[in-house]
Formats: sequence, C-alpha cells, structure tokens
Amino acid sequence: MTTTHWHDRAAALEIDGRALINGERVHARSEARFDCISPIDGRKLAEVARCDLADVDAAVGAARAAFEDRRWAGKAPAERKRVLVRFADLMLEHRDELALLETLDMGKPIRYSRSVDVQLAQNCVRWYGEAIDKLYDQMAPAPEDSLALITREPVGVVAAITPWNYPMLMAAWKIGPALAAGNSLILKPSEKAPLTALRLAELALEAGVPPGVFSVLPGYGEEAGRALGLHMDVDCIAFTGSTRTGKGIVQMAGQSNLKRAWTELGGKSANIVCADCPDLDAAVTAAVGSIYFNQGESCNAPSRLFVEASIKDAFLEKALALVPNFAPGDPLIEDTVMGAIVDAVQMKTVLGYIASGQEEGARLLAGGTQTRAESGGLYIAPTLFDGVDPGMRIAREEIFGPVLSVLSFTELDEAVRQANATPYGLAAAVWTSNMSKAIRAARSLRAGTVHVNQYDNDDITVPFGGYKQSGNGRDKSLHAFDKYTELKTTWIGL
Repeated sequence: MTTTHWHDRAAALEIDGRALINGERVHARSEARFDCISPIDGRKLAEVARCDLADVDAAVGAARAAFEDRRWAGKAPAERKRVLVRFADLMLEHRDELALLETLDMGKPIRYSRSVDVQLAQNCVRWYGEAIDKLYDQMAPAPEDSLALITREPVGVVAAITPWNYPMLMAAWKIGPALAAGNSLILKPSEKAPLTALRLAELALEAGVPPGVFSVLPGYGEEAGRALGLHMDVDCIAFTGSTRTGKGIVQMAGQSNLKRAWTELGGKSANIVCADCPDLDAAVTAAVGSIYFNQGESCNAPSRLFVEASIKDAFLEKALALVPNFAPGDPLIEDTVMGAIVDAVQMKTVLGYIASGQEEGARLLAGGTQTRAESGGLYIAPTLFDGVDPGMRIAREEIFGPVLSVLSFTELDEAVRQANATPYGLAAAVWTSNMSKAIRAARSLRAGTVHVNQYDNDDITVPFGGYKQSGNGRDKSLHAFDKYTELKTTWIGL
C-alpha cells in the first residue's frame, strides 16, 4: 500500500466517539466529551464520550442482567467459540481500519499496527475461542460413597482497564479469556487511545456477542475507572498500566466488595550481555530494536542494558551504528519504524528523564532531543546513555520512552544482583554461550519472563506477567482463565 493510501484514508475516516453500552452507541449521560488528539500531527480526531459513574452504573446493570439471564454464560462452549472465532475473522476483515485507528490515536507506525497489533489481537481472541471447548473439569479421588466434582465457572461481571501503548492488543488479552469463559465484560480504555476499543465492541456485536455482554466506556481514570474499581456489582477488575495506578485499583477492590483485582504493571527490565555471547550482532540488534520498538512505550522494554566490560566498547560501536535506523518518521509512511510519543504529557516526562540523566553524569551518546517539531506532532530521537550508575533515576525508574541506559559489569553474579535491585520484575534477558551459566542466571533473575540469547520472542501460549511491583496474575496462555473463573467443588453423596 502506498503512502498516499494511508493519508487519504486518514483524511476520509469518520470516527464515532460515543460509548457502547448494552449493544448501543450512546453519548455519556452527562453529554460530556473530551477531544481525541493525534500525536502524529496534533489533529483532532474525534470528540469522545467522557463516561462517569452514571454510565458505569448503566453498563454494570446491563452486564449483570446479561450474566444472570445467561444469554452468554449459558451458551455451550462450542457456541461461544463460534462467535469468538467470527469476531477474530471480522478483525482481520477490518484490519486496515483498525490499524489506521491505532496509528492515528497513539502514534505507532502503520506497518506495525497492521502486521503486529491487529494480527496478534485477532489471534488472541481466536485462540481463546478455540480453547474454551477443550478445557475439562475434574473429578477428585473421593471415597466410594461420594462423588467430588471440581468445576470452573465464570466469575460474573468483569471490568477491564487497559493502557494506551498497545490499546488493541492489551484489550484483546482481556477480551479473549473473559468472554470465552462466559463473563460479561466492561472495557475502559485509556483516554489517550480509546478508538480501537470502541470499534472492537461493534465488531463483537456483529459477530454475535449478545447486547449487554460487552460494553466499552471511554473516559478518565479518576472518573470512569474509579467508578468501576469501587462498584459493588463488579466481581473482578483486570488492570494494565502504571504501578502507581495499579496500587490504587487494588485498594479500591478492598474498599468495596473485595472484587478480584488483577494487575499487570510497570517494568525496568534488564538485558545482560556476557563476553561469551554467542552472537554479538544479534545481541546488539535485539537490544536496540527492543528498546526503540513502539517508541520505547513498552512495559517489558529492556531499558537497562548490562554489558560485560571487556566487550562494551565493541558493543556500543555496533549499537550506535544502528541507532540512526530508528529516527522517528511519519507513522503513515510504511517505511517508518519509530513513530510519535502518545501525548505532550508523556513527551515532557521522557525529556525530563533525559535531562535528569545528563544532570546526574551519564554520557549522552545519541539522541536526547525532540524532533520533527515542524510536523505538529510529538517525536523524540532514539536516545542512548553510557556510563550509567545504578543509582541514577534513568536506571531506577520506568521512563516509557526511547531511552537506553548502558551499565557495565565484570561478573555475572554482580549483573544479576543489579538486575534484581529494582521494585519491578517483569522481564529480563541473559546472553551467553554457556548454558549452565544461562540457566543459573535465569533461575536467579526475579522476573516473570526471562529470555536467553534473544529478546521479545513471544506467543499466546505462554503466560505474561511479573514479580514484585510489576503486578499479579498472568495474561495470555491457559493460565489467564484463572483470573476470570471461579473454582467450585461439588460433593455428591452416593
């Protein structure tokens, strides 16, 4: 597809910013709206419903009614599978529209919105649809005069609050298992990128998800999000976002009805490259590509790079040669590999961390500045710091931008200790030819995912989540059903 194609389609796009409640597109009951602004060039994309407690009450009421009359939960797993597979098919049929909405809304390159985000999101919905009629319940080894059954049931009304960095994919990680298990679902997307969630809900209706089962409430966290967190008729809340907000979600769950609260939170992932790395070029490519992918706006981005001192100069030389390949460009051009920062607030945050790194004595080797200001959009050059001390803010705090901090080490145990010296524990990596050394390091790293001699390989079949303040519970894989179901024991006397 040509550049003109995407710009023309963007110009012709008509966006409906209304909420979707009980199968209908509606304005917020207060009539309040907020402007959805594209970080690509500052254009206003739409006026979006600013939902609050009244809208939450309506969506929860519809969800509860749908759950109680079993219009979805009562369907056979094979029937729910059929609908979810059709939903995934529709996502593929509308891949260009979904990709364009994603790119315009949060600034990522169209090449990735189309080939990565839409593809992985539809695959997630399809996978959980295909999985649900292949899960078996259990019969316990009870005495001869009894029958003991262990069955899995939907938890009820689920609220999902999703972030702005992968709006469609993070929504799919909640939508897939929650709906497959038979729950009613209310999705509150980030106010910074709400557009694909609204379109997904329409496609779900078209696929056959009954009205009331899946609603989408755009709005602000302190309004719609807080109302969901405190609502007495929400049975489960699943949140992906910052650690600070996640702590608040858990507190709200305790203050209200002790709803199940699941959180996938921040990260400060460590990437450890030993001198006996089997392929230095591959390690460099992975380190640079993984931190600058999605403009660095990834919770598992390997933002701390530990390189063994004896190879650090060679590593940095290769890395600096690759950095210019990630210069930000127009996200609607298919050759662009790094796009815009989601909004002015996030850009100010990232630039503040860059200034902090310089003030604390780190050596800025590349980037560090805003670029493409003439476009009206929000872009930051790929940034690389050397000489980073573990105590610096850029080595301790989640930046969520295209900033790589390089530290050196002489002993692997030392690097692992530094890697673990963080409140986060989402992901980590180690590069070495010695598999015994790799396995020992992997066992010692306190992270939900550990990569060996690669970074970011992933699949829907494996769980994703973190240790420590990176959250609880797991997205993806069959383990995600644990978040959206209850286990029931039934004793039958014979």
